[in-house]
Parts: sequence; C-alpha cells; structure tokens
Amino acid sequence: MKVIFLQDVKGKGKKGEVKEVPNGYASNFLFKKGLAKEATPSSVSELKGKKKAEEKQEAEILKEAKELKAFLEKEENVIEIKSKAADDGRLFGSVTTKQIASAAKSQLNVELDKRKIELNVPMRSLGTQTMDVKIHPEVVAEITVRVVSE
Repeated sequence: MKVIFLQDVKGKGKKGEVKEVPNGYASNFLFKKGLAKEATPSSVSELKGKKKAEEKQEAEILKEAKELKAFLEKEENVIEIKSKAADDGRLFGSVTTKQIASAAKSQLNVELDKRKIELNVPMRSLGTQTMDVKIHPEVVAEITVRVVSE
C-alpha cells in the first residue's frame, strides 16, 4: 500500500515522502497513530502543491536574505559600539555578540541573531573589525564593527 508520511517514522520514511509499506503496518500502526495517510491521486497532487508552495516561500526568504546582505555590506553601514577603554586603547572587558546585535538593531534597524555572528577574534581594543553574519544557510554577510571610547 502506498502511503504519504505526515511525520518522520524512524527506519521507514521522512515527512512528505510517498512510500510503499505493508498493508497491515499501514492500517494497524501508521493510520491509527496519525503518522501517514493513504496515497490517493488527490492527496499526492495536494502534496505536490504544498511542496511547490514551500519552494516558492524558500526562494522568497533567500531573496530577502540577499537584500539584507547587500544592505549590511554598504560602506556607510558601520555598527558603532561605545565602550570604556584604558589610555592605551584596550577595553575593560570585550565586545560581545549580544552587544553587536543590539547595536545593529538600534543603529541600522536590522534584527541579527547573536548566535549567527561569527566573532573569530575577541574585540578587546578600540578600532574597526569585520566579521561574518550567517543570515541564511546560503547567505553570509560581512559587517563592520567600530569600537570607540566613551
């Protein structure tokens, strides 16, 4: 019997897949637990429509991510963070990704996830540094952060 999986079933199939399974397994387990439904022509076409809609939505999200990348990488869009520093330019502490994300929100009106900011070298002194931000699995933007003394 052909079924469409509504949820992932370990060892059998992933959500959205159409697979052939034994009749007893389908009727006694998959259907009763709501893990799958019978693959009729109408349900298969419905599944194809859903997949097409998801692909369209994914393409739209990717387009928005690329636009955000272009905005962030403009030269005039520099995130400026004020911090206390010693006379020699070293900071008391360091700049965190949380501070960078909140500064981006207040200065550029852009929502960045602090976990997606890749701060390879800790910012412990005054100056400018560039770093990567993962906006989307396929899109990585490079932002510039300037640390100035208070």
